[in-house]
Amino acid sequence: MTHLNILKLCVGAESVEDLAQWQDSHRGQWPQGRALHITRMWPKREDEVLAGGSLYWVIKGIILCRQRIVGLEAVQGGDGISRCALVLDAEIIRTEPAPRRPFQGWRYLAADEAPRDLPQGRGADDTLPPELARALAEIGLR
Repeated sequence: MTHLNILKLCVGAESVEDLAQWQDSHRGQWPQGRALHITRMWPKREDEVLAGGSLYWVIKGIILCRQRIVGLEAVQGGDGISRCALVLDAEIIRTEPAPRRPFQGWRYLAADEAPRDLPQGRGADDTLPPELARALAEIGLR
């Protein structure tokens, strides 16, 4: 079985570093210190997502990183509504920039459509301004 990824907007983050800092500051609130992302809808294709899928984060209109999805857990919000917690590996893996238009909720992202991971060591490189990264990705020079 091939795996299936999930694509999600990272609302409020200006950079991968913002995402990492936010997760680090909330790690004590999550079970076993694992990053959680709560979403309303449970993936209908759960088996494919858990077969090696990742959550690809869209930051400022560009896919810039991913985190492996290591589990799905049912959680109940303060309003009594049941939701899905995506349990994420703590490691944030930078990817080649890939532009994405805004959307609501999350979307499936096929493995063959996902941007490639940046080579080892490139994650520490200075990041391009979002507008430049988007322009380069749009013309195929990501």
